[in-house]
Amino acid sequence: MAKPTLRHKASPCLAHALRFLTGSFLVFLLLWTLPSFLTPSINPATNLDSSNTKFNCIDPPSDASSSLNSQSHPSLPYDPPDITFYDDPKLSYSIEKRIEKWDEKRRHWLKRHPSFATGAGERVLLLSASQPAPCPNPIGDHLLLRFFKNKVDYCRIHGYDIFYNNALLHPEMFSYWAKLPVVRAAMIAHPEAEWIWWVDSDALFTDMEFKLPLDRYKNHNFVAHGWAHLIYDRKSWTALNAGVFLIRNCQWSMDFMDVWASMGPQTPNYEKWGQVLKSTIPDKQFPESDDQTGLVYLLYKEKEKWGDKIYLEGEYYFEGYWAEIVGTFDNITERYTEMEREAGELRRRHAEKVSEQYGAFREKYLRDAGSGKGGWRRPFITHFTGCQPCSGNHNQMYSGSSCWDGMLKALNFADNQVLRKYGFRHLDALNLSVSELPYDYPA
Repeated sequence: MAKPTLRHKASPCLAHALRFLTGSFLVFLLLWTLPSFLTPSINPATNLDSSNTKFNCIDPPSDASSSLNSQSHPSLPYDPPDITFYDDPKLSYSIEKRIEKWDEKRRHWLKRHPSFATGAGERVLLLSASQPAPCPNPIGDHLLLRFFKNKVDYCRIHGYDIFYNNALLHPEMFSYWAKLPVVRAAMIAHPEAEWIWWVDSDALFTDMEFKLPLDRYKNHNFVAHGWAHLIYDRKSWTALNAGVFLIRNCQWSMDFMDVWASMGPQTPNYEKWGQVLKSTIPDKQFPESDDQTGLVYLLYKEKEKWGDKIYLEGEYYFEGYWAEIVGTFDNITERYTEMEREAGELRRRHAEKVSEQYGAFREKYLRDAGSGKGGWRRPFITHFTGCQPCSGNHNQMYSGSSCWDGMLKALNFADNQVLRKYGFRHLDALNLSVSELPYDYPA
Protein backbone atom coordinates (compact mmCIF):
# COMPACT_ATOMS: atom_id res chain seq x y z
CA MET A 1 0.00 0.00 0.00
CA ALA A 2 1.34 3.30 -0.99
CA LYS A 3 2.28 5.58 1.80
CA PRO A 4 -0.03 8.61 1.89
CA THR A 5 1.61 11.83 0.80
CA LEU A 6 1.37 15.14 2.68
CA ARG A 7 -1.00 16.40 0.00
CA HIS A 8 -3.40 13.51 0.64
CA LYS A 9 -3.30 14.13 4.40
CA ALA A 10 -4.06 17.84 4.04
CA SER A 11 -7.08 17.52 1.77
CA PRO A 12 -9.53 16.21 4.40
CA CYS A 13 -8.40 18.91 6.87
CA LEU A 14 -8.89 21.63 4.28
CA ALA A 15 -12.36 20.41 3.51
CA HIS A 16 -13.33 20.43 7.18
CA ALA A 17 -11.95 23.94 7.55
CA LEU A 18 -13.92 25.22 4.60
CA ARG A 19 -17.12 23.67 5.94
CA PHE A 20 -16.46 25.28 9.36
CA LEU A 21 -15.85 28.71 7.87
CA THR A 22 -18.92 28.47 5.66
CA GLY A 23 -21.10 27.43 8.61
CA SER A 24 -19.72 30.22 10.78
CA PHE A 25 -20.44 32.79 8.08
CA LEU A 26 -24.04 31.57 7.74
CA VAL A 27 -24.55 31.73 11.53
CA PHE A 28 -23.11 35.27 11.61
CA LEU A 29 -25.33 36.31 8.72
CA LEU A 30 -28.38 34.86 10.47
CA LEU A 31 -27.58 36.59 13.76
CA TRP A 32 -26.91 39.87 11.97
CA THR A 33 -30.22 39.89 10.11
CA LEU A 34 -32.39 38.37 12.89
CA PRO A 35 -33.04 41.70 14.78
CA SER A 36 -34.53 43.22 11.67
CA PHE A 37 -37.13 40.47 11.65
CA LEU A 38 -37.83 40.59 15.37
CA THR A 39 -37.81 44.37 15.81
CA PRO A 40 -40.34 46.35 13.78
CA SER A 41 -39.18 49.47 12.00
CA ILE A 42 -39.90 52.75 13.79
CA ASN A 43 -42.61 54.86 12.29
CA PRO A 44 -41.69 58.57 12.63
CA ALA A 45 -45.33 59.36 13.24
CA THR A 46 -45.37 57.34 16.48
CA ASN A 47 -41.85 58.11 17.71
CA LEU A 48 -42.79 60.80 20.19
CA ASP A 49 -39.18 61.41 21.25
CA SER A 50 -38.06 62.31 17.77
CA SER A 51 -37.40 65.94 17.01
CA ASN A 52 -39.00 65.38 13.62
CA THR A 53 -42.24 64.03 15.05
CA LYS A 54 -45.28 64.90 12.96
CA PHE A 55 -48.86 63.82 13.32
CA ASN A 56 -51.14 63.73 10.35
CA CYS A 57 -54.22 65.44 11.73
CA ILE A 58 -56.41 63.88 9.05
CA ASP A 59 -55.30 60.31 9.70
CA PRO A 60 -53.51 59.94 13.07
CA PRO A 61 -51.73 56.66 13.93
CA SER A 62 -54.20 53.95 14.86
CA ASP A 63 -52.30 53.09 18.04
CA ALA A 64 -51.71 56.70 19.13
CA SER A 65 -54.17 56.67 22.00
CA SER A 66 -52.81 53.52 23.63
CA SER A 67 -49.19 54.59 23.27
CA LEU A 68 -49.89 58.09 24.57
CA ASN A 69 -51.90 56.84 27.52
CA SER A 70 -48.93 54.82 28.75
CA GLN A 71 -46.62 57.83 28.82
CA SER A 72 -45.68 59.55 32.05
CA HIS A 73 -45.43 62.98 30.41
CA PRO A 74 -47.96 64.81 28.25
CA SER A 75 -47.49 64.48 24.52
CA LEU A 76 -47.26 68.02 23.22
CA PRO A 77 -47.22 67.22 19.46
CA TYR A 78 -50.40 65.14 19.52
CA ASP A 79 -53.79 66.74 18.88
CA PRO A 80 -56.32 64.32 17.35
CA PRO A 81 -58.84 65.48 14.73
CA ASP A 82 -61.79 64.64 17.01
CA ILE A 83 -64.27 67.44 17.50
CA THR A 84 -63.90 69.26 20.84
CA PHE A 85 -65.29 72.45 22.34
CA TYR A 86 -62.59 74.40 20.48
CA ASP A 87 -64.45 73.65 17.24
CA ASP A 88 -67.61 75.38 18.44
CA PRO A 89 -67.82 78.75 16.62
CA LYS A 90 -69.93 80.12 19.48
CA LEU A 91 -67.18 79.57 22.04
CA SER A 92 -65.80 82.83 23.37
CA TYR A 93 -62.79 83.47 25.58
CA SER A 94 -64.36 86.76 26.73
CA ILE A 95 -65.47 87.03 30.32
CA GLU A 96 -68.69 88.68 29.09
CA LYS A 97 -69.81 85.50 27.30
CA ARG A 98 -71.11 82.76 29.56
CA ILE A 99 -69.79 79.25 29.15
CA GLU A 100 -71.83 76.21 30.16
CA LYS A 101 -71.12 72.51 30.73
CA TRP A 102 -67.44 73.31 31.19
CA ASP A 103 -66.74 70.22 33.32
CA GLU A 104 -68.16 68.01 30.60
CA LYS A 105 -66.15 69.81 27.92
CA ARG A 106 -62.91 69.48 29.90
CA ARG A 107 -63.52 65.76 30.50
CA HIS A 108 -64.17 65.23 26.81
CA TRP A 109 -60.94 67.06 25.88
CA LEU A 110 -58.88 65.07 28.40
CA LYS A 111 -60.37 61.83 27.11
CA ARG A 112 -59.18 62.78 23.61
CA HIS A 113 -55.75 63.67 25.02
CA PRO A 114 -55.04 60.72 27.35
CA SER A 115 -51.38 61.61 27.86
CA PHE A 116 -52.53 64.57 29.96
CA ALA A 117 -54.57 62.35 32.28
CA THR A 118 -51.66 61.37 34.52
CA GLY A 119 -51.27 63.96 37.26
CA ALA A 120 -54.14 66.07 35.91
CA GLY A 121 -55.52 66.71 39.40
CA GLU A 122 -52.32 68.48 40.49
CA ARG A 123 -51.51 70.37 37.30
CA VAL A 124 -51.13 74.09 38.00
CA LEU A 125 -50.89 77.06 35.66
CA LEU A 126 -49.51 80.23 37.24
CA LEU A 127 -50.70 83.57 35.88
CA SER A 128 -49.37 87.06 36.37
CA ALA A 129 -49.56 90.30 34.42
CA SER A 130 -48.51 93.91 34.07
CA GLN A 131 -49.62 96.92 32.03
CA PRO A 132 -49.06 97.10 28.22
CA ALA A 133 -47.01 100.32 28.33
CA PRO A 134 -43.57 100.94 29.88
CA CYS A 135 -43.49 101.81 33.58
CA PRO A 136 -43.44 105.51 34.54
CA ASN A 137 -41.13 104.69 37.44
CA PRO A 138 -37.53 104.71 36.03
CA ILE A 139 -36.73 101.44 37.80
CA GLY A 140 -40.23 99.99 37.45
CA ASP A 141 -39.59 97.77 34.45
CA HIS A 142 -36.41 96.41 36.07
CA LEU A 143 -38.33 95.58 39.25
CA LEU A 144 -41.14 93.88 37.32
CA LEU A 145 -38.54 91.88 35.40
CA ARG A 146 -37.04 90.63 38.65
CA PHE A 147 -40.49 89.84 40.05
CA PHE A 148 -41.24 87.90 36.87
CA LYS A 149 -37.91 86.05 37.01
CA ASN A 150 -38.76 85.01 40.55
CA LYS A 151 -42.02 83.44 39.38
CA VAL A 152 -40.29 81.69 36.48
CA ASP A 153 -37.68 80.29 38.88
CA TYR A 154 -40.36 78.95 41.20
CA CYS A 155 -42.34 77.36 38.36
CA ARG A 156 -39.22 75.78 36.86
CA ILE A 157 -38.26 74.23 40.21
CA HIS A 158 -41.73 72.77 40.80
CA GLY A 159 -42.74 71.90 37.25
CA TYR A 160 -45.57 74.41 36.87
CA ASP A 161 -46.48 76.20 33.66
CA ILE A 162 -46.60 79.99 33.65
CA PHE A 163 -48.31 82.60 31.50
CA TYR A 164 -47.42 86.28 31.84
CA ASN A 165 -49.82 88.70 30.22
CA ASN A 166 -49.22 92.36 29.36
CA ALA A 167 -52.29 92.96 27.19
CA LEU A 168 -55.59 94.36 28.40
CA LEU A 169 -57.98 91.56 27.43
CA HIS A 170 -61.04 93.69 28.14
CA PRO A 171 -60.68 97.42 27.38
CA GLU A 172 -62.98 98.47 30.23
CA MET A 173 -61.72 96.09 32.90
CA PHE A 174 -58.70 98.02 34.10
CA SER A 175 -56.53 98.08 37.21
CA TYR A 176 -57.31 95.29 39.68
CA TRP A 177 -60.25 94.06 37.55
CA ALA A 178 -57.94 93.26 34.61
CA LYS A 179 -56.96 89.91 36.13
CA LEU A 180 -60.40 88.29 35.78
CA PRO A 181 -60.47 88.25 31.94
CA VAL A 182 -56.98 86.70 31.99
CA VAL A 183 -58.04 83.97 34.40
CA ARG A 184 -61.16 83.20 32.36
CA ALA A 185 -59.22 83.00 29.07
CA ALA A 186 -56.54 80.82 30.69
CA MET A 187 -59.14 78.31 31.87
CA ILE A 188 -60.29 77.78 28.31
CA ALA A 189 -56.78 77.82 26.85
CA HIS A 190 -55.57 75.23 29.38
CA PRO A 191 -58.17 72.49 29.92
CA GLU A 192 -55.30 70.24 31.03
CA ALA A 193 -54.74 72.44 34.14
CA GLU A 194 -56.81 71.66 37.22
CA TRP A 195 -55.77 74.83 39.03
CA ILE A 196 -55.23 78.39 37.85
CA TRP A 197 -53.01 80.32 40.23
CA TRP A 198 -53.10 84.09 40.04
CA VAL A 199 -50.13 85.95 41.58
CA ASP A 200 -49.96 89.76 41.31
CA SER A 201 -46.93 91.26 39.57
CA ASP A 202 -45.76 92.87 42.85
CA ALA A 203 -45.82 89.58 44.77
CA LEU A 204 -42.90 87.14 44.88
CA PHE A 205 -42.02 83.72 46.22
CA THR A 206 -39.71 83.96 49.22
CA ASP A 207 -39.69 80.24 50.01
CA MET A 208 -38.62 78.52 46.81
CA GLU A 209 -38.87 75.03 48.38
CA PHE A 210 -42.44 75.20 49.69
CA LYS A 211 -45.02 73.57 47.47
CA LEU A 212 -48.76 74.20 47.44
CA PRO A 213 -50.55 71.70 49.74
CA LEU A 214 -53.15 70.92 47.09
CA ASP A 215 -54.53 67.96 48.99
CA ARG A 216 -55.68 70.38 51.68
CA TYR A 217 -57.90 72.08 49.10
CA LYS A 218 -59.33 68.93 47.49
CA ASN A 219 -62.89 69.81 48.54
CA HIS A 220 -62.65 73.47 47.58
CA ASN A 221 -62.59 75.47 44.36
CA PHE A 222 -61.14 78.79 45.46
CA VAL A 223 -58.30 79.60 47.87
CA ALA A 224 -57.29 83.04 49.15
CA HIS A 225 -55.33 84.29 52.13
CA GLY A 226 -57.78 85.50 54.74
CA TRP A 227 -59.64 85.09 58.00
CA ALA A 228 -63.31 84.18 58.27
CA HIS A 229 -63.97 86.11 61.49
CA LEU A 230 -62.85 89.36 59.83
CA ILE A 231 -65.43 88.78 57.10
CA TYR A 232 -68.44 87.64 59.11
CA ASP A 233 -67.83 89.52 62.36
CA ARG A 234 -66.17 92.75 61.21
CA LYS A 235 -67.05 92.92 57.51
CA SER A 236 -63.55 94.20 56.75
CA TRP A 237 -62.27 94.69 53.21
CA THR A 238 -58.82 93.58 54.44
CA ALA A 239 -60.22 90.26 55.69
CA LEU A 240 -58.62 88.68 52.66
CA ASN A 241 -56.37 89.66 49.78
CA ALA A 242 -57.36 89.15 46.15
CA GLY A 243 -53.83 89.66 44.80
CA VAL A 244 -53.02 85.96 45.12
CA PHE A 245 -55.63 83.26 44.66
CA LEU A 246 -55.99 79.69 43.49
CA ILE A 247 -59.08 78.76 41.49
CA ARG A 248 -60.10 75.36 40.20
CA ASN A 249 -60.70 75.02 36.48
CA CYS A 250 -64.35 73.98 36.67
CA GLN A 251 -67.92 75.15 36.02
CA TRP A 252 -68.33 76.36 39.60
CA SER A 253 -65.44 78.75 39.04
CA MET A 254 -66.85 79.93 35.73
CA ASP A 255 -70.14 80.77 37.45
CA PHE A 256 -68.38 82.39 40.40
CA MET A 257 -66.29 84.63 38.18
CA ASP A 258 -69.38 85.68 36.21
CA VAL A 259 -70.94 86.96 39.43
CA TRP A 260 -67.68 88.47 40.70
CA ALA A 261 -67.03 90.26 37.40
CA SER A 262 -70.58 91.66 37.35
CA MET A 263 -69.35 94.28 39.85
CA GLY A 264 -66.63 95.47 37.47
CA PRO A 265 -66.26 98.65 35.39
CA GLN A 266 -67.48 96.98 32.19
CA THR A 267 -71.02 96.83 33.56
CA PRO A 268 -73.60 99.66 33.68
CA ASN A 269 -73.97 99.06 37.42
CA TYR A 270 -70.33 99.81 38.27
CA GLU A 271 -71.05 103.03 40.20
CA LYS A 272 -73.99 101.45 41.95
CA TRP A 273 -71.83 98.53 43.04
CA GLY A 274 -69.31 100.99 44.46
CA GLN A 275 -72.04 102.47 46.65
CA VAL A 276 -73.30 99.04 47.71
CA LEU A 277 -69.83 97.82 48.65
CA LYS A 278 -69.01 101.04 50.51
CA SER A 279 -72.21 100.87 52.54
CA THR A 280 -71.82 97.15 53.30
CA ILE A 281 -68.11 97.05 54.12
CA PRO A 282 -67.54 99.87 56.65
CA ASP A 283 -63.74 100.17 56.36
CA LYS A 284 -63.64 100.35 52.57
CA GLN A 285 -61.54 103.46 51.90
CA PHE A 286 -62.54 104.46 48.35
CA PRO A 287 -65.88 104.67 46.54
CA GLU A 288 -65.08 102.62 43.41
CA SER A 289 -66.08 98.99 43.19
CA ASP A 290 -62.97 96.82 43.49
CA ASP A 291 -62.31 93.10 43.17
CA GLN A 292 -61.18 92.53 46.77
CA THR A 293 -64.17 94.19 48.44
CA GLY A 294 -66.41 92.43 45.92
CA LEU A 295 -64.95 89.09 47.02
CA VAL A 296 -65.55 89.92 50.69
CA TYR A 297 -69.12 90.98 49.83
CA LEU A 298 -69.89 87.69 48.06
CA LEU A 299 -68.65 85.69 51.03
CA TYR A 300 -70.58 87.84 53.49
CA LYS A 301 -73.85 88.11 51.55
CA GLU A 302 -73.89 84.77 49.69
CA LYS A 303 -72.06 82.44 52.06
CA GLU A 304 -74.58 79.62 51.56
CA LYS A 305 -74.08 79.71 47.80
CA TRP A 306 -70.28 80.07 47.60
CA GLY A 307 -68.80 79.72 51.08
CA ASP A 308 -68.48 75.94 51.27
CA LYS A 309 -66.16 75.87 48.26
CA ILE A 310 -63.95 78.80 49.30
CA TYR A 311 -60.94 78.11 51.52
CA LEU A 312 -59.50 81.01 53.50
CA GLU A 313 -55.86 80.10 54.12
CA GLY A 314 -54.45 81.61 57.28
CA GLU A 315 -52.04 78.93 58.49
CA TYR A 316 -49.09 80.06 56.37
CA TYR A 317 -48.15 83.01 54.18
CA PHE A 318 -50.16 82.04 51.12
CA GLU A 319 -49.94 85.79 50.61
CA GLY A 320 -47.97 87.80 53.15
CA TYR A 321 -47.91 91.51 53.89
CA TRP A 322 -44.42 92.76 53.09
CA ALA A 323 -44.24 95.35 55.92
CA GLU A 324 -44.41 92.63 58.58
CA ILE A 325 -42.11 90.24 56.70
CA VAL A 326 -39.09 92.09 55.33
CA GLY A 327 -37.65 92.82 58.77
CA THR A 328 -37.53 89.08 59.57
CA PHE A 329 -35.32 88.03 56.65
CA ASP A 330 -32.00 88.42 58.51
CA ASN A 331 -33.12 86.26 61.42
CA ILE A 332 -34.60 83.64 59.08
CA THR A 333 -31.35 83.52 57.10
CA GLU A 334 -29.36 82.96 60.30
CA ARG A 335 -31.69 80.19 61.48
CA TYR A 336 -31.53 78.38 58.14
CA THR A 337 -27.74 78.72 58.01
CA GLU A 338 -27.47 77.24 61.50
CA MET A 339 -29.80 74.42 60.45
CA GLU A 340 -27.62 73.58 57.45
CA ARG A 341 -24.41 73.61 59.50
CA GLU A 342 -25.88 70.80 61.59
CA ALA A 343 -27.55 68.86 58.76
CA GLY A 344 -25.21 67.54 56.08
CA GLU A 345 -28.10 66.31 53.93
CA LEU A 346 -29.22 69.92 53.46
CA ARG A 347 -25.73 71.08 52.45
CA ARG A 348 -25.28 68.45 49.78
CA ARG A 349 -24.90 69.80 46.27
CA HIS A 350 -27.59 68.60 43.92
CA ALA A 351 -29.18 69.24 40.55
CA GLU A 352 -31.87 71.90 40.51
CA LYS A 353 -34.32 69.39 39.03
CA VAL A 354 -34.38 67.39 42.27
CA SER A 355 -34.77 70.40 44.58
CA GLU A 356 -38.18 69.25 45.81
CA GLN A 357 -36.57 66.28 47.55
CA TYR A 358 -34.33 68.57 49.58
CA GLY A 359 -37.31 70.71 50.46
CA ALA A 360 -38.91 67.55 51.83
CA PHE A 361 -35.72 66.78 53.79
CA ARG A 362 -35.91 70.20 55.43
CA GLU A 363 -39.43 69.74 56.78
CA LYS A 364 -38.35 67.73 59.82
CA TYR A 365 -36.07 70.60 60.87
CA LEU A 366 -38.95 73.10 60.59
CA ARG A 367 -41.44 71.40 62.89
CA ASP A 368 -41.04 74.05 65.56
CA ALA A 369 -40.37 76.97 63.23
CA GLY A 370 -43.95 78.17 63.08
CA SER A 371 -45.70 79.53 60.02
CA GLY A 372 -46.80 83.07 59.51
CA LYS A 373 -46.31 85.98 61.87
CA GLY A 374 -43.99 85.21 64.78
CA GLY A 375 -42.42 82.16 63.16
CA TRP A 376 -39.00 81.81 61.56
CA ARG A 377 -39.96 79.68 58.60
CA ARG A 378 -39.42 81.38 55.24
CA PRO A 379 -42.62 83.19 54.22
CA PHE A 380 -44.09 81.54 51.14
CA ILE A 381 -45.22 84.65 49.23
CA THR A 382 -44.35 88.24 50.08
CA HIS A 383 -46.71 90.79 48.56
CA PHE A 384 -45.64 94.42 48.18
CA THR A 385 -49.16 95.73 48.20
CA GLY A 386 -49.26 99.52 48.23
CA CYS A 387 -45.72 99.97 46.90
CA GLN A 388 -46.67 100.24 43.21
CA PRO A 389 -43.26 99.33 41.70
CA CYS A 390 -44.33 100.23 38.16
CA SER A 391 -45.89 103.65 38.70
CA GLY A 392 -43.84 104.55 41.76
CA ASN A 393 -46.95 106.12 43.34
CA HIS A 394 -46.69 104.19 46.57
CA ASN A 395 -49.14 104.50 49.42
CA GLN A 396 -48.20 107.51 51.51
CA MET A 397 -48.21 105.40 54.67
CA TYR A 398 -44.89 103.99 53.43
CA SER A 399 -41.72 105.82 52.49
CA GLY A 400 -40.33 105.25 49.02
CA SER A 401 -37.06 103.90 50.40
CA SER A 402 -38.86 101.34 52.59
CA CYS A 403 -40.63 99.99 49.49
CA TRP A 404 -37.61 99.93 47.17
CA ASP A 405 -35.16 98.59 49.77
CA GLY A 406 -37.74 96.07 50.92
CA MET A 407 -38.27 94.80 47.39
CA LEU A 408 -34.52 94.49 46.75
CA LYS A 409 -34.04 92.64 50.02
CA ALA A 410 -36.90 90.23 49.31
CA LEU A 411 -35.77 89.63 45.73
CA ASN A 412 -32.20 88.87 46.84
CA PHE A 413 -33.48 86.70 49.70
CA ALA A 414 -35.41 84.59 47.19
CA ASP A 415 -32.71 84.71 44.52
CA ASN A 416 -30.10 83.32 46.92
CA GLN A 417 -32.19 80.17 47.24
CA VAL A 418 -32.02 79.75 43.46
CA LEU A 419 -28.40 80.81 42.96
CA ARG A 420 -27.38 78.29 45.63
CA LYS A 421 -28.14 75.53 43.10
CA TYR A 422 -25.73 77.22 40.70
CA GLY A 423 -22.95 77.69 43.26
CA PHE A 424 -23.36 81.41 44.01
CA ARG A 425 -25.08 83.83 46.37
CA HIS A 426 -25.54 87.59 46.76
CA LEU A 427 -22.90 89.22 48.93
CA ASP A 428 -25.57 90.78 51.16
CA ALA A 429 -29.27 91.55 51.21
CA LEU A 430 -29.01 94.87 49.34
CA ASN A 431 -26.12 93.99 47.01
CA LEU A 432 -26.61 92.87 43.41
CA SER A 433 -23.10 91.38 43.24
CA VAL A 434 -22.59 87.66 43.86
CA SER A 435 -19.78 85.43 45.10
CA GLU A 436 -19.04 81.76 44.58
CA LEU A 437 -19.92 79.39 47.39
CA PRO A 438 -17.25 77.03 48.77
CA TYR A 439 -17.80 73.29 48.83
CA ASP A 440 -19.97 72.03 51.69
CA TYR A 441 -21.19 75.54 52.52
CA PRO A 442 -22.02 76.51 55.26
CA ALA A 443 -20.25 73.75 57.26
